[in-house]
Amino acid sequence: MLKIENLNDKNVRDPRFEKLPFHSKPFHKKAKHFACSCSILLAVSVVLAGFFPGYFYYKAKTDLNTVVVKGLSEMDVKADLAVWEMKYVVTGNDVTEAERKITEQTKIIKDFLHQNGFKDSEITTGRLETNDLNANPYGSNERNIRFILNQTVVVKSENVDLVADVLNKSGDLVKKGIIFTSEYGSPVSYLFTKLNDIKPEMLEKATKNAIAAAEQFAQSSNSRVGRIKYANQGMFTILPREQTPSASETSQINKTVRVVSTIEYWLK
Repeated sequence: MLKIENLNDKNVRDPRFEKLPFHSKPFHKKAKHFACSCSILLAVSVVLAGFFPGYFYYKAKTDLNTVVVKGLSEMDVKADLAVWEMKYVVTGNDVTEAERKITEQTKIIKDFLHQNGFKDSEITTGRLETNDLNANPYGSNERNIRFILNQTVVVKSENVDLVADVLNKSGDLVKKGIIFTSEYGSPVSYLFTKLNDIKPEMLEKATKNAIAAAEQFAQSSNSRVGRIKYANQGMFTILPREQTPSASETSQINKTVRVVSTIEYWLK
């Protein structure tokens, strides 16, 4: 009878596999060599993966050398417009009589302005304001004056020197019984309205001062100034020429315009 061997039996060996041992020594050396090569390759890859981003980040930082400087520009200017606001008051218990008085005073003021060289186009009259003290339930009328009338005459003139001169003569109006309301500050505002005309010249000067500062810095660091990377023209400010603690820009005819520009330059 044909004998059938159980191939699942561990003690049974197939003679076909006796000639080709799986765990042969030469094959084991090749596998070990291959694994070692893969490990080296992986390690080199990891090193290069970390080197190149770091290198290019370093180059980016070293190549982007810049310097930030500020350039100052100042210019002395003179006001080209004067606004003189004259506010005066009349009081009384008869509103009709008070209105007659304030109308009369308005004519006196206008005649005074005309006599001193102002034109009708430069003079405007504001709205008449009437205050009835008895109509205020929360106020106390200790002076027994019922009506207070306020009127305003405004002079707008480009002849700022004339305004300044006539302002010093306004005491003549007080002598005629005109009572000006006392308010904080000067009744005249001297304005400079031609800022846009001087901006280009001032910005050019500020840029020159900025690049001079950049070149001085570059010289001390053995570099050269390149192109502009970033520029901010800054804010123009108008200051009083005489800068005392209580000085106001609008109260002085002569002024100083200032701008500080911030510029960033490339360094080579």
